[in-house]
Amino acid sequence: MKKKIDITPNIETLFGTRDENLHVLEDGLNIAIDLRSDSIELEGAARDVARAEQVFADYDHLQRSGFTFNNGDLNSMLRVLMADPKTTLRGLAEAGRQRSLGRRTVQPKSVNQRRYLEAIEKHDMVFGIGPAGTGKTYLAVAMAISALLSKRVNRIILARPAVEAGERLGFLPGTLQDKIDPYLRPLYDALYDMLEPEKVDRYLEKNVIEIAPIAFMRGRTLNDSFVILDEAQNTTSEQMKMFVTRLGFNSKAVITGDVTQIDLPNARRSGLLEAADVLKHVEGLTFVYFDEGDVVRHHLVQRIIRAYDEHKTRVAEEAVLHESRSGANGKPAVNDSLPQEKTATYPAQAESKE
Repeated sequence: MKKKIDITPNIETLFGTRDENLHVLEDGLNIAIDLRSDSIELEGAARDVARAEQVFADYDHLQRSGFTFNNGDLNSMLRVLMADPKTTLRGLAEAGRQRSLGRRTVQPKSVNQRRYLEAIEKHDMVFGIGPAGTGKTYLAVAMAISALLSKRVNRIILARPAVEAGERLGFLPGTLQDKIDPYLRPLYDALYDMLEPEKVDRYLEKNVIEIAPIAFMRGRTLNDSFVILDEAQNTTSEQMKMFVTRLGFNSKAVITGDVTQIDLPNARRSGLLEAADVLKHVEGLTFVYFDEGDVVRHHLVQRIIRAYDEHKTRVAEEAVLHESRSGANGKPAVNDSLPQEKTATYPAQAESKE
């Protein structure tokens, strides 16, 4: 099927650098896009051509209504569209407007990120589990700021376990805040990236935004709050139970973590691993799982995560092979030469009960 679309004012901004956005549409929909002097010609299956036509129509509508795309948002939205046929460009853009941070909007860059944002909007407690660089913490902080600016909550509370990542930092001089700040720095970085520094400082000074180790949560009831627990894989079972029972009225909680980076002395005691098993059937909360395809940092990060996963698989296979050989010889399977690997893996996608 062939379909011609009239060229509208500024439609060329949809094409992207070196027509990269058109290539996303062509590859994702299996169509051909031919740019003519007075029109755009689409060729492919009828359903795919209709979806592409809808993208052009949505883009024209968004432009006329004053919507602007920033920092590669359009390319990311198109990739989400290609992965999920039920979405539309207009729907994604208007959903982003509702998550506005003043001049900025929060846009998902993958299907799982979109599920994550929608889960936070719909549920009072959300667990975001996945590898580094998938936007778990950044998007949670963005949603918290959006809720604060729109007055849906009165304060934001950001918590983290104060666990050293394989290092021994020893005695840290200064006040209590000076001692715990190094552990909480990533949360400060996210805040300063989304709000003006003066506004962040003012919110911190007035305790509208509170950043503290998870130990400070004990005994509190958190009402009218957006609460985020970051690096939850480093909580103990007791800490996790304490945190998830702090939730008060008109509050939301987001718990994020990477179960392959557990820094506790005994990885099997991770509160996040236990919570994923104990709470998976509880109504009113949900789990969203990320994978390497959701990494939005430097492209090398995806490759690094994949390399570590492949290494872990090889080690596990070698261990099984060694055990089978040892069993065949009637000897116990002992292999001190194999490195000890953490065995936590990500489910492909968990079905949660709402």
